[in-house]
Amino acid sequence: MNIRPFAAVRPNPADAALVASVPYDVVDTAEAKALAEGNPKSFLHVSRPEIDLAPGTDCSSPEAYAQARRALDALVANGTLVRDAEPKFYAYRQTMGSHSQTGIVACFDTKEYISGVLKQHERTRKDKEDDRTRHIETLAAHTGPAFLTYREDPAIDALVREACRKAPLYDFTAPDGIGHTVWEIGPATSCMADELQELFARIPVAYIADGHHRSAAAARYAEAHGFEGESRWFMAVIFPANQLKILAYNRLVKDLNGLSDYEFMSALSEHFTIGQKGERNCRMYFRGSWTDLSWSIPKGTDPVSALDVSYLQDRLLAPVLGIGDPRTSPRISFMGGIRGDAALAAKVDSGEAAVAFAMEPVTVGEMMAIADAGAIMPPKSTWFEPKLRSGLFVHPVS
Repeated sequence: MNIRPFAAVRPNPADAALVASVPYDVVDTAEAKALAEGNPKSFLHVSRPEIDLAPGTDCSSPEAYAQARRALDALVANGTLVRDAEPKFYAYRQTMGSHSQTGIVACFDTKEYISGVLKQHERTRKDKEDDRTRHIETLAAHTGPAFLTYREDPAIDALVREACRKAPLYDFTAPDGIGHTVWEIGPATSCMADELQELFARIPVAYIADGHHRSAAAARYAEAHGFEGESRWFMAVIFPANQLKILAYNRLVKDLNGLSDYEFMSALSEHFTIGQKGERNCRMYFRGSWTDLSWSIPKGTDPVSALDVSYLQDRLLAPVLGIGDPRTSPRISFMGGIRGDAALAAKVDSGEAAVAFAMEPVTVGEMMAIADAGAIMPPKSTWFEPKLRSGLFVHPVS
């Protein structure tokens, strides 16, 4: 696998905590506006620029992309963001309670994305690819890193531990309680940087954990620019797989598809054992209480069909509740496991949904097996937490 350092545009240390923001795609316009209120240095002014335009402005409009460019240029002009004098790698640690994960910030080769060295497990949508591609074109930069993973390597682990012994460049705790610490690894000519590239060169494949649309857009941009210069490379943070934490991605269904409670429960009992745990499990919130559901997966089942979310979709959501395509159906919604059971129950109790399903998390091993098989996971299967903060690194492409 081919990685390289880059000359990042990044916050000066005094402003890092103010600049760093949640990713653009985990908040809507109203949430982004509330988070950025009173903070002109928030990177949300770049990643969700519609918050600074007239209410109702389309976040995918030419006006929004132009505003994003103005916001980025302003942060550079006033010294909030500065550009490294030379290319570097970085180590980036996130801490959430007792869990921590430390990755390498680097540039990755779009040609390896196209060739499959960087493996995918999710199908992308053209409209979202178009949005990210226009964002790169207008800003002449990748403004949010993709999230990659690889099968851990002891030599890389040792090098990262060594890099993290010196004083950090950034070290702060965000308002959500997640700690973010960054160390420089560089310059590019240093022995440590050379060793890092050599160690990753022997890693045969990596996996896109989060950021499929960013990666696809980066490849489209690179191809349109002939893979010349910085256009060929895109920014990502890559973590060893044994450090990652995947949370559940839960399901909420708006109604029972015209069924009575009795008809719904009868259909449910055909494929699920109700009220007890078994080989595979999820929990259902219905009519004010939680109930365990369990089932078994026959040996030899392919890795996609064996997923809990697939079993629920194939045995209940599609045939019984009429959710034929969860990507497009307005009758299903999804909630990341970080929100907890109470948030699911509240949606049902309020009448916004008829029933909720709290899933077990997919494992990193399951995700890798599906990607290795060249298969695609069902939509909304994985919720990686903690999320990478935007604004700590920007990769200029021109």
